[in-house]
Amino acid sequence: MASSFEIKSTRPSVGETIVTIVRDHIDYRKQIFKLAGSDLRRTYRASALGWSWAIIKPLVTIFVYWFAFAIGLRRGGDIEGYPFVLWLISGIVPWFYMSEMLTLGTECILRNRYLVTKMKYPVSTIPTFTSISKFSVHLILMMITILIFVITGNELTIYLVQLPFYMLCNFLFFTGWAMFAAPIAAISTDFSNLVKSFVTAVFWLSGVLFQVDTMHKGLAHKLLMLNPVTFLCNGYRNCFIYHTWFFDQPKRLLYFAVWLVVIYALGIWSYRRTRSEMADVL
Repeated sequence: MASSFEIKSTRPSVGETIVTIVRDHIDYRKQIFKLAGSDLRRTYRASALGWSWAIIKPLVTIFVYWFAFAIGLRRGGDIEGYPFVLWLISGIVPWFYMSEMLTLGTECILRNRYLVTKMKYPVSTIPTFTSISKFSVHLILMMITILIFVITGNELTIYLVQLPFYMLCNFLFFTGWAMFAAPIAAISTDFSNLVKSFVTAVFWLSGVLFQVDTMHKGLAHKLLMLNPVTFLCNGYRNCFIYHTWFFDQPKRLLYFAVWLVVIYALGIWSYRRTRSEMADVL
């Protein structure tokens, strides 16, 4: 005999989840920016040099790669009429933000577990304020990049007006990544460790340190063109080095748009599947 009772899932529908995420961001918009500032201050508070590390660490990294390629391997010739070091800076600066979001963005809910366990705060906004915190450093580094181009006597062109577009793409994609990865990492630390183990591979397989367009047009080249990190790094270089409009590369733009939709779909799925049990696990 069939039971007269039906067990209904307490998990919200996809539509309800989207509405909840949007509403949380609207209702807590002031708190999001306050927590972003707090996260930024907490990052550099314990060090003697404080905010200086936001600039020192990237500069050291850039110097190491410039020395290895231009001096050690002697493969640092001019690219499109620009010194290799400028080509390197224009593509590696966006990577600093990406790498932090791949690691710290993945762990942002774990690092802010008190917001979940000790107070009523919407989990969906934690990746957002973490991304804003890291992106503020990215803005400073981009201003320094522009200043370096000016100081070295390299004229800024009209193509630089599309830089905010690529910066927005960068922010949206990796905020979506954190929305997807952070809830899973909060449930399973193995996922966080897995992501960390792949960050170096993503760096070396994304065209951050080499020109993807000069590669043989084979399978490897096609796969790299599908990589959203490659699209973003080349996009920044389109503004400074290659002087190419984003609408002149419609296929690459389409690939990235597909990735953007996929990453936010995964983010909604991740939040919906883990929200009910997250507080208990943390």
